[in-house]
Amino acid sequence: MIRMLVFLGNPGKDYTATRHNAGFMLCDYLYPDASYQMKFHSQFMKAGNVYVMKPMTFMNLSGTAVSEAASFYHMAPEEILVIHDDLELPLGKARLQKGGGLQGHNGLRSIKERLGSSDFHRLRIGIGRPEHGDVRLYVTAPFRKDEMIAMDQLFPKLRAILDSPDKPAEVDING
Repeated sequence: MIRMLVFLGNPGKDYTATRHNAGFMLCDYLYPDASYQMKFHSQFMKAGNVYVMKPMTFMNLSGTAVSEAASFYHMAPEEILVIHDDLELPLGKARLQKGGGLQGHNGLRSIKERLGSSDFHRLRIGIGRPEHGDVRLYVTAPFRKDEMIAMDQLFPKLRAILDSPDKPAEVDING
């Protein structure tokens, strides 16, 4: 059973609409009137039966916040769902899974290192991979207007997945 939703992103106005902030963007969509408190280096709240976390540690240090909350609430990695951007999925697709490879995602690497396990659940939000150029610049660049339209179409479908996060699922805005 999922007890904590961890939405990954980077804090600050410079990162608000960037590809790396797909997790934060989904959180803001799902909880538009959220009342967070600062706890565990995060914006943190309880929503129904789950805790909701937006780590303010920057992406590469997300494991600090996640491990502090997991330790405090005695959560196993299997009770955590991490929502993050994913270069390996095309824009407009998302996949819910348990465990899996890190594929170079430093936020996931940090969480795995701090939890001592990669057995947490993941909701991978596709942002696509650039055809050429620096991946670091791509993920920290804002979504283009057409890409934001795709995200706006994807987010309502992800709400339904998050209502039953304990079973694998895949979503595509084109089908």
